[in-house]
Amino acid sequence: MPIRHVGLALLVVVIWGFNFVVIKLSVDALPPLLAAALRFLFAAFPLVFFVKPPKAPWPIVVGFGLSFGFALYAFLNLSIAWGMSAGLSSLVLQVQAFFTMGLAFLLLGERPSRFQIMGAAVAFGGIAVIATERLGATSLLPLGMTLLAALAWGLANVLTKKAGKINALSFTVWGALAAPLPLLALSLLVEGPQTVLTALRGFSWQDAGLIAFLAYPATLLGGAIWSWLLGRHKASVVAPFTLLVPITGMLSGYLVLGEVITPIEIGGAGLVILGLVITLLRGRPSEPAVRLD
Repeated sequence: MPIRHVGLALLVVVIWGFNFVVIKLSVDALPPLLAAALRFLFAAFPLVFFVKPPKAPWPIVVGFGLSFGFALYAFLNLSIAWGMSAGLSSLVLQVQAFFTMGLAFLLLGERPSRFQIMGAAVAFGGIAVIATERLGATSLLPLGMTLLAALAWGLANVLTKKAGKINALSFTVWGALAAPLPLLALSLLVEGPQTVLTALRGFSWQDAGLIAFLAYPATLLGGAIWSWLLGRHKASVVAPFTLLVPITGMLSGYLVLGEVITPIEIGGAGLVILGLVITLLRGRPSEPAVRLD
């Protein structure tokens, strides 16, 4: 992977790490499913009127929107609202890298190299080390929902890869269009019409700022860069970058929310970085570099 593509992946890592802090603030301010629905409503409109539809089969575009928008954030927002900390959520969600590798092997025939497998194992060991410090205060239901969110993200990655080299912004915007209505319907069903109406009546500029960050830098910019990278490199090469997200997520949780980082967690973070280095330096050569337009 060219160094500029590595830089883009690291930019997404930083944005997505801080994203968990903003999600935590948003589900404290709004019903969690409604917050997810507004996130993707903002992401889709008004850009959908100005961005041409992607040159990809519509089942893939809709499938991406439902997996990345509806399933991922329905499970993730509820898990955070029900007790998962921002830092722990950013950690557990990264098992999506392994779901991505497995699904890419089953659905796309992509075989990760032994060094990619070794790197993933080292990084996952780092995640396990961090988890020993974090899981004691978390109940099983929020943890299980975060794992389901990770599975949804893995599926979204594979669908993005299957779409090929397409306009990444277009794919992200039109995919986002598939998520708001199902999320809103689920919000009305689970959270109740009165709760939704009360939240919308009291919607403030602060709430709008939180949703705007989630919609634009976290969803559109991060999602577009990620889709662009997946269109040009193997999913098994790109996905492990997200193993760095817990580091930026826990650091953001510490700086903004006061969540504690222990020496054991720092050691686990070091293993995550080492695993990613193994994956990048000793993996199979990726496809020829494509210029960033």
